[in-house]
Formats: sequence, C-alpha cells, structure tokens
Amino acid sequence: MRPRSFFSLTISRHLLPTCLREHHKLARQCAAEGVDHIRFLARLVEMEMIDRERRMVERRIKAARFPPSKASTASTSPSSRAQQDAGARDARCEWIERRENAIALGPSGTGKTHVALGLGLAACQKGLSVGFTTAAALVSEMMEARDERRLLRFQKQMVGYKLLIIDELGFVPLSKTGAELLFELISQRYERGSTLITSNLPFDEWTETFGSERLTGALLDRLTHHVSILEMNGESYRLAHSRARKAKIRP
Repeated sequence: MRPRSFFSLTISRHLLPTCLREHHKLARQCAAEGVDHIRFLARLVEMEMIDRERRMVERRIKAARFPPSKASTASTSPSSRAQQDAGARDARCEWIERRENAIALGPSGTGKTHVALGLGLAACQKGLSVGFTTAAALVSEMMEARDERRLLRFQKQMVGYKLLIIDELGFVPLSKTGAELLFELISQRYERGSTLITSNLPFDEWTETFGSERLTGALLDRLTHHVSILEMNGESYRLAHSRARKAKIRP
C-alpha cells in the first residue's frame, strides 16, 4: 500500500475532513488553471469552512427535534400574508438576539406550525440553538423528569435554548401540576431567551388550558412583555387541499 502523504497525515490529524477528501481533486484543478500554492490553500480552507458550517447547521437542526414530515414542507407550502410578513421581518433572527417572544394564534390548519418551523430553521442557519416541542409533550417530559429527580437538569436544558418553540398550546387542557411547571419554565426563560408559542385559542380562552386566571395572567404578562403577535386567520390549508383533491377526482 502506498504511504500517505505528509499533507494527508497533517490535515487528518487536525480533523479537516473536507480538506482530506478534496485536496487531490482541487490540486489537479489548480494545476490546470495555473493557480499558485497560496491560492490553492485559500480555496481549500474556504471549502472546509463552508462544509463545516453546513455540518453545524445540520447538527443544530437535528438537535432541535423538528417533526420531519412538517419540517420538510415548511419552506414549500402555500404562504398566507401573515407567513410572508413573518418571513420577511424575522429571517435575520434579530428578534431572537433581542430575546423577544412570538405567539402565532389562529384556527387549526392555518399555518402556525409552518411559520414556527420556518423561523426555527432560520435560527439554526444563523447559528442559534433551537428546541421544538408540543405543549403536551413538554409538560409530560417535565412531570417525568420531576418524578425521576432530574427536573432541574431538564429545565436548564430548556432554558439554554436561544429559541424554544412550544407548539399546539391549548389543544389539550393541562393538569394543575403541568400548568405550574410550564409557567415556571417560561418564567425562567423570561428575558433570557426567545419563546415562540403557537395556539388555536385566543388569549381570553387560555384560562381553559391553565385552569387558573391568576396563573394565566402571570404567564401572559411575561410572554407579552416583548412579543410579536402573528394572527393566522385564513382558511385551513388542509381543508383547502382536501377540497382541491376531491375536485380533481370528480368526473
């Protein structure tokens, strides 16, 4: 077997996989173009940096635990005016840097989750840590963590996200303990990180979910101090899609 070159050994030792994979091909290309060694190395380093950033984005997206079926269509589904406005205003993620919140309100099927996923993916691409969960799953995990005496560790993880997306608040009423745990987490994140919540209920009906006017009021006070409200009041995308499909089937 032919010994590996010193160049290959050096870049392998320093964990530069793209350089190791591409340097022979790029060297031949640069030789054919008459490119000197300095520019060859500059191109190689640039390729490594671009590929490294791509891998980091992929890791952040994987760590966020976005729902795969919805994440894959977040950038391709039809956009409402609210979705377009949100995308245009928040693509740079400055609101997350300012630790502001966002709440998407509207009936089921109007694109709230797609907006949340789009903003979450944009945050990942900007190098920000993101967590995605539903309200019911989050409360269930917190109650399980409390029973197993690891609640503080779990809360620290949730508080650490630059952006925490809590989807489907209001679909399932919370127990008294669950509501208190969710309130505690949102209080811990207050002005430490951005929280994005989607809900099918207007604010005056959130008491039905939390079971206490006092707790609901305190929660909204923290959430809405620095907040953008996205009102999703269009027709259900799923309903419109179903109607269109049935229209095509009719003879």
